[in-house]
Amino acid sequence: MRPQMAIVLSCDDAAGPHVVAGYAETLSLIERLHRLVLDVIKDELERSEQLELTAVQALLLFNIGARTLTAGELRSRGYYQGSNVSYNVKKLAEAGFIEHRRSDLDRRTVRIRLTARGMEIHGIVADLLRRHAADLGLADWLRPDGFDRVNQFLRRLERYWTEEIRFAY
Repeated sequence: MRPQMAIVLSCDDAAGPHVVAGYAETLSLIERLHRLVLDVIKDELERSEQLELTAVQALLLFNIGARTLTAGELRSRGYYQGSNVSYNVKKLAEAGFIEHRRSDLDRRTVRIRLTARGMEIHGIVADLLRRHAADLGLADWLRPDGFDRVNQFLRRLERYWTEEIRFAY
């Protein structure tokens, strides 16, 4: 069990102690959920005897899917959250999960797409997510508007943080 991140904030703000505490809990939950989904994917890879790649790499393959993208597009579209995307792209190419080649128009740009091996991993992660969605639906956790509302909130939070970064410079 990982220790929980403790966030200590002053509650002297106009937002009030409940808003600040709720915001801090949301930040902590986002971090823990990201780590947990990687653990879930890692376990699924082990069950599928796919031991040569990490959960981060499998999630990257899932997000690429049938598209052909550049490394920059992986980051800008939110498909990859790490700072070492080029390292993972290189490792995935060496292992035969993706193929990459330089653009004929701009030799600085590398186009990335999945190989058959990469599509197999994409399928494993997609099946995992479908099973989870079905389980959550049967448990009545997935209501038609539940995730829509959560996602709407998280997109607004993402926009807020993006604007904070933009205006900081």
